[in-house]
Amino acid sequence: MPNSPAPAQRHRLYEDLQALLTGTLLVAIGLALFRQAGLMTGGTVGLAFLLHYASGWPFGWLFFAINLPFYLLAWKRMGKRFTLKTLGAVSLLALLSSWLPQWLRFEAVAPLFAALAGGLLLGVGFVILFRHRASLGGLNLLVLLLQERFGWRAGWLQLGLDGAILLAAWPWLDLQRLLLSMLAAAAMNTALAVNHRPGRYMAF
Repeated sequence: MPNSPAPAQRHRLYEDLQALLTGTLLVAIGLALFRQAGLMTGGTVGLAFLLHYASGWPFGWLFFAINLPFYLLAWKRMGKRFTLKTLGAVSLLALLSSWLPQWLRFEAVAPLFAALAGGLLLGVGFVILFRHRASLGGLNLLVLLLQERFGWRAGWLQLGLDGAILLAAWPWLDLQRLLLSMLAAAAMNTALAVNHRPGRYMAF
């Protein structure tokens, strides 16, 4: 008789804190590579990058401000625990993005390496956060709400929004960097697809 699967185990507080720190640190390093190479990404991170390139304002504080309207959606859809963890992750990423240039400096980064390594770091960072019921906020919550209300496919909506963000960055990106940004998005989503599948991770 086959063994029954082990029951899901709730993460302890210290495990969640370690995951928030590790996940956001990986994302922050990936974004530092993007910034050094002049690359873009989608989602609320991409919106913050777009405004950062356009205005010169600090990325971290732009990212924090853009996410503020989405917390109400998170509270309604995902509950208090998820919203508070997401607020913690967004706040931590905003701080790390501001502090990291003082701790880590790149003299030169090959754009292709930045796209692949940065995309994979973002993907793994998101996996860690997702497995601990947290996120870096934003547009994914909006597209889920639109899918629920109007029946629009969330995947296609997310793809369209990310594509629009990348195209809006055209004045600050040449064709090579735009294509590399698309490659970075593919690397990130590959890391997510391979490492974040239902049934592979039992804790919550």
